Amino acid sequence: MKSNNTIAVVGAGISGLAVAIALQKIGTHVEVFEQAGAFKRVGAAINMTPNAVKVLDGLGLGKSIRSTAHIPPYRISRMWDTGLETSRVELGDTAQKRYGAPTLLMHRADLLTALEGSVPPNFVHMNKKLIRLKNEGNSVILSFEDGSSFVADGVIGADGIHSIVREQLFGPEAPIFAGMSAYRSIISVQLLDGKNLNNFVKWWGPTPQSQIVMFLINRGKEFFVFATMPEVSGGKESWSKEGDIGALRSHFGKFHGDAKAVLYACDETLQTALYERNPLSRWSEGAVTLIGDACHAMMPFMAQGAAMGLEDAVVLSRCVDTSEEWSTAIRRYEGTRIERTSKIQLGSNQNEWLREAGNPNWVYGYDAWRVTLD
Repeated sequence: MKSNNTIAVVGAGISGLAVAIALQKIGTHVEVFEQAGAFKRVGAAINMTPNAVKVLDGLGLGKSIRSTAHIPPYRISRMWDTGLETSRVELGDTAQKRYGAPTLLMHRADLLTALEGSVPPNFVHMNKKLIRLKNEGNSVILSFEDGSSFVADGVIGADGIHSIVREQLFGPEAPIFAGMSAYRSIISVQLLDGKNLNNFVKWWGPTPQSQIVMFLINRGKEFFVFATMPEVSGGKESWSKEGDIGALRSHFGKFHGDAKAVLYACDETLQTALYERNPLSRWSEGAVTLIGDACHAMMPFMAQGAAMGLEDAVVLSRCVDTSEEWSTAIRRYEGTRIERTSKIQLGSNQNEWLREAGNPNWVYGYDAWRVTLD
């Protein structure tokens, strides 16, 4: 693609920063526009499976993300009442040998910090809330709430599940409330002294809406607990809303003792409503395309939401690097990615991933740096 083209990225989350880094590595000029006033340490933990870690390694972030992560030896599924183990997937050194990267369990903020540190700050514009964009042939005009505007040769909408870019392209379509909320807690491992915490463990409840996931982060110094339970009505998605720890303990009161012991070690929790979307048949219009949650927001039950955005970033940059025109590049990118992300999006929403013994190779073994482009 022409080296003097300027690409605007709307959104400075995981997908937006990753695609900015990937495009800069091939010499593309990128400007990132973020509605927040500053980067903040928000969120809780995140599971970076081998396919995601391979992306981050290729972006040059491998050392940074490993410095605060925990590498689990196994991913284990257990039944809520009996504690029976229903599946076990080898991770650790086995994943490194099999897939070329391990699984890394870490704080989401540590991942964002690593990404933020790889984008020159003069290319990231804060307090830029997009209100409108206009496709004009081979260029796009972005208009912001503060009255400013920017003209780009191409635009990437990386602005999440409530994407303004997506709405501008395809019209309003609200995300669907999934009928449940998620609760997130981080506790000191000292509160669980003597327990075997090394593995990633998912407790499967009596219904798909009730489950608990737990694993170590921060090089084994902290323990993350993620639980979902049914809710009658939706609310806002939030990284900071305080949840009712008593209601959480009560809902899981009949779970196995190993699971309850962890919940009773939690003094506080954060709550967010969960929303989902159905797969799109296309992601692009004119000189604008979508990436990450903006085009395939999914439930967290396969731990692939961020991973899909990271894969998108690499594939898009490779399409740009091997195409003469931006329009050709985004068509190739869309064609390469839609089938995979749609399959994972639907699988995540169904919440059956590795409940029983299964083969995760088709997910973990994907290499965005080498996959054949459309």
